[in-house]
Amino acid sequence: MIQQRDIKKAIICRDVQEFHISTAFNEHYIPQAGDVAVFKVLSIGKHKAIQGDSGKNSYIFPGDVIMAAFGNRYATNQFEGYVPTEVMPQYQILGQGGCIGVLKSSHAKLEDVGPTELVLMGFAVDSSEKIINTHYLKEKPLRFNPAKERNYEVILSVGSSMDSGKTTSAAYLCRGLKNAGKKVGFIKLTGTVFSKDKRFVKDCGADVAFDFSNLGFPSTYMYDLPEILDIYETLLQKMEPLNPDYVVVEIADGLLQRETNMLLNDMGFMSTVQHVMLSCSDSLGVLSGLSFLAGIDVRPFAISGSINASPLLVAETKTATNIPVLDLGDLMSAHVMAHLLARPKLQRKTA
Repeated sequence: MIQQRDIKKAIICRDVQEFHISTAFNEHYIPQAGDVAVFKVLSIGKHKAIQGDSGKNSYIFPGDVIMAAFGNRYATNQFEGYVPTEVMPQYQILGQGGCIGVLKSSHAKLEDVGPTELVLMGFAVDSSEKIINTHYLKEKPLRFNPAKERNYEVILSVGSSMDSGKTTSAAYLCRGLKNAGKKVGFIKLTGTVFSKDKRFVKDCGADVAFDFSNLGFPSTYMYDLPEILDIYETLLQKMEPLNPDYVVVEIADGLLQRETNMLLNDMGFMSTVQHVMLSCSDSLGVLSGLSFLAGIDVRPFAISGSINASPLLVAETKTATNIPVLDLGDLMSAHVMAHLLARPKLQRKTA
């Protein structure tokens, strides 16, 4: 018999309070994204810890029992994995925040390490024996309304790839806006559950910070556009008590990633955006990114990201474009407002 006190609960399950464990579904049920289950750790690979429901890391060992949720993952520098389409003998930790699925591919650097392996012990069910799903467990979804008038401006942080510096750029921009006396909110709209990014942005100065996992989504990978837009609207509503001047919105991974590409090419979503910041890791990435954005009539107000680690790459970029390349010092300064105001706002277009 599993004692609830012995279960290490991942952060995606933080709102799962009243439950018991059922084995009745183990042999036939095909999980859905967000379904909550309890697993025994078989072996340790890439993930030696999960982010616990308190937000702190909880180290795990073979034989430990964890609670997590099924989800998909897209991470070009880590794992690609999916919610299973059949009952499997083992499952893998795809993300430290408690995203569980079946591994399809991994970055070469992780091939020798491999994933942390799990076996299903049972599903978390409520008092009516229904499997608990984390989606909107404590929130009600709102339908996306592109025509809604909003009393703040949205700054979109995008990047040429994973680890191009989107989150760091967004965080320091929030600090700069705060230094300019503005009220600032932050939203990470897409990605895989792990609260480090939004906590970092809040530490940098954002008044509030939310992401899709606040609505119970283990990840946003492979969701349809209307579902992601409803997540966006629901998170924007959570900004209303702040009455912000700016909301900085980050969408994960690179410009060609499925959900990022869908959002950028959606007229309704882009009609809510007034400014764009592009983060890149090299000068060619900048030119490719600018070309992509020009194709959707977007010109960023600034370029930033990990490219700033190389003065030579920054110099190359400055010879190829007249868009300002801002380092972290520039972004965190109140003078960032001058760069923001120097670029005309994106024109509001609706279908």
